[in-house]
Order: sequence, then C-alpha cells, then structure tokens
Amino acid sequence: MIALNSVYKTFNRGKASAIIAINNVSLNIAAGEFVVIVGSNGSGKSTLLNLVAGSVYADEGTVQIDGNNVTRMADHQRSKWVARVFQNPLSGTAPDLSIIDNFRLAAIRTKRKGLSVGVNAGFMDKVKGHIATLGMGLENKLEQPMGTLSGGQRQALTLLMSVMDSCKVLLLDEPTAALDPRSAETVMRTADQLIRDFNLTSILITHNLKDAYQYGTRLIQMNEGAIVRDVSAEEKKTLTQNDLFSWFS
Repeated sequence: MIALNSVYKTFNRGKASAIIAINNVSLNIAAGEFVVIVGSNGSGKSTLLNLVAGSVYADEGTVQIDGNNVTRMADHQRSKWVARVFQNPLSGTAPDLSIIDNFRLAAIRTKRKGLSVGVNAGFMDKVKGHIATLGMGLENKLEQPMGTLSGGQRQALTLLMSVMDSCKVLLLDEPTAALDPRSAETVMRTADQLIRDFNLTSILITHNLKDAYQYGTRLIQMNEGAIVRDVSAEEKKTLTQNDLFSWFS
C-alpha cells in the first residue's frame, strides 16, 4: 500500500546549516498494517510522515501509495487516498461552522468541485451514529460551533471525519500530544477502532511509549534519519514495556 524506495531528504541543502532528515530510507507497509513510529526529536519520523502526506518532497527516491507514484504529487492530490490528523486539535476543522457542517465538508473532501452533500435526515442519522460511539454526548449537539468544543472533543471528531469520505491511508501525527490523559485515551481508542473497522493502512507518530506499546501491528524506531529497528507484529507481541523504554535509556 505504501512504499518508500531509497528516499533522501535534506533541509537547507547546500548550506552550512544543512540537516539530513531522511537518509536512504526504504519502507514497505502492507494494506491494513498499523505502523507506529517512535524516535527522539530530530530522528526523522515527522519528515517521513510528511513525505507520505506530500507536505514535503523527497530529494531522491520514490514514494508510492496504492501502486501509484506520488513522489511529486502535492498533498491535496494525495487526499484521494490519504487522511491526516494533526497534533494541534485546532487543525483540520472549521471553528466557526457547526459540527454537522464540518462533517458535511469532510464528506465531500475528495469530490469534484461543485458536488455537494446535503444535510438531510439520512446524513444526520449517519453522523449521529458515528459520534455516539465516542460516548461524549456530542451526537445531540450537532448545531454547536466546532470552535466551542474542547481540544479532546475536536480531535475525536476529526478522527471520525477522516473516514466520512473514502480514504485508504490514515496518518496520525502525534494526535494526543496536546490532550489531557482522559481525552488522549479516547482519541487513541477511537483511532484504533476506526483503523480496524475500515481496514485502513495507518502510520502513528508518537512520543508516548505506552501508546507505542499498546497500539499498532508493527513498531519502527528511527534515529538520525534512518530506521534502526523494525519490529514485526509477531515480535511486537513478545516485546515488554521495559524493552521499549530501554531503547531510549
């Protein structure tokens, strides 16, 4: 589903301040895999996610999604396959619009210009059903402006909106970093369930080693722009939390 082949990315190339962010990385992620990537600040994990999303382009090598070469495609061109949830809960939603209007926009994210989705009874019921799974009571507040919600509520709704339109890849860019523990738990539980229900190919970037241990079917550690550990699903089952913590000791 996702393939990076001999990818390099250097920022400030040719200058004294040049930083090699990705150094000859090759990575294949199968359809339905949930890959968690950990690493210290500056290890390259966020740049790798941006290369998949199309926020930055590779200097060398290729990026493929679902068999398509997307190396030089912009992020909006990749949106037919890719949905992304950012670290900041304020990103990805329109604060002045209601919950239901945000969901309507999400439902036409990849549709042709001019195509619309009406907010009819069927659509309202569908959205209510999705939101009810959060257990936050927001299914009864569909006309409430998105900007009046807490960060945890907005992030949970953003996750649900990511699957309102067709997508095959879900990128989670430290989605709980700005949330309180209870909201973070709700967001991660929701993400895990959506990935399973929709058979999404997913990448989670996180500094939370507890989440890295608990979630995902594959675990990758990055350092200095390279993949230094790649733990398969079977190997991950035998990994202890102490093993994981020892990687950073």
